[in-house]
Amino acid sequence: MAEIRLHRGRLIDHIQLVVRDLGASERFYRAVMAVLEIPVLGTDRGCFLADELVVSSADSPTAAGALTGRHHLAFQARDRATVDAFHRAALDHGGTDNGTPGIRAYHPQYYAAFVLDPDGNNIEAVYQGEAKRSAPSVTIEV
Repeated sequence: MAEIRLHRGRLIDHIQLVVRDLGASERFYRAVMAVLEIPVLGTDRGCFLADELVVSSADSPTAAGALTGRHHLAFQARDRATVDAFHRAALDHGGTDNGTPGIRAYHPQYYAAFVLDPDGNNIEAVYQGEAKRSAPSVTIEV
């Protein structure tokens, strides 16, 4: 049995997507997570895990029997090449283009790609540049 090391001390403990076709979703997420170097673990409980992301079928004991609505999930990428590879892997494994890789208006180093997963969730890979990645904290004016 494979092991996965979970990160602790983050805001989110986990996010669950309940999907129509678990096999199609697993193929999609295994491909994009491989590019992002995040291991995916299958289970015998109608779900699979990728760090804090749980993807399950509606009849899984981990779900409440209903599909989740559409969500936007943004995954960190180590560089622009990883964003590009994420986009290609997603399209090759059942994803639909929702924004080709490129700089976004959020800030000058925000390089991202967007795809829709097999259930229509907006999945993003983003590289925010070295300055953003190495900053220990962010100050927000309110």
